[in-house]
Amino acid sequence: MRRSIAIAALGLLLAAVTGQAQETGTPVFKAPYRAFKTMELGASLSDPKGGELGLEGFYGFGSGENDIGLRAGLFKTDTDERLAIGASFRRRIIPASESFPLDGAITIGLGSNLGDGPDPFYIPLGLSLGRRIQLEGSKTSFVPYVQPVIVPTFWTGDNAPDSGVDFALGLGVDVTFGGSFDLRVSGGIGDIDGVAISVGWVH
Repeated sequence: MRRSIAIAALGLLLAAVTGQAQETGTPVFKAPYRAFKTMELGASLSDPKGGELGLEGFYGFGSGENDIGLRAGLFKTDTDERLAIGASFRRRIIPASESFPLDGAITIGLGSNLGDGPDPFYIPLGLSLGRRIQLEGSKTSFVPYVQPVIVPTFWTGDNAPDSGVDFALGLGVDVTFGGSFDLRVSGGIGDIDGVAISVGWVH
């Protein structure tokens, strides 16, 4: 039953894709499971719109099927430097099987990027689907995934745009080397087109 609901939700999200990024407005997306056992620490460099630049640090911790991520950094545009801050939650809900070969997790976030002018607040709700592939005879593994996200967005401040609901389609791959170093590449399609590269130490 849970699998049927999740697959239906994925179909609705994919049908509505026009774009928006994750909890801080940068195209950093999530695989269906974490690369760490207890915690991670790292940084993300992103190009959200082409010509802009985001640099964020992140920290994650978790237990069992759940984990929580915190991130903060700077988001530089042509006219402004903004403070990016956000938090996210992820829980595995779909195990891979013969009938459905992908693992899946729900994701929920809350965050913003703050600066001069109106400030957006994002609440991304997503479903990440992918599968870990272990290289034979190696400690290296990689996880290709897709993550459609629906993003209620609220604006505050003078001359703020109308609040509304945006959408994103995230594509990415996480690569873990030797169990302690993780490389992540992701990109968003839609209103905030862009790419991001993250590196993390996982424990």
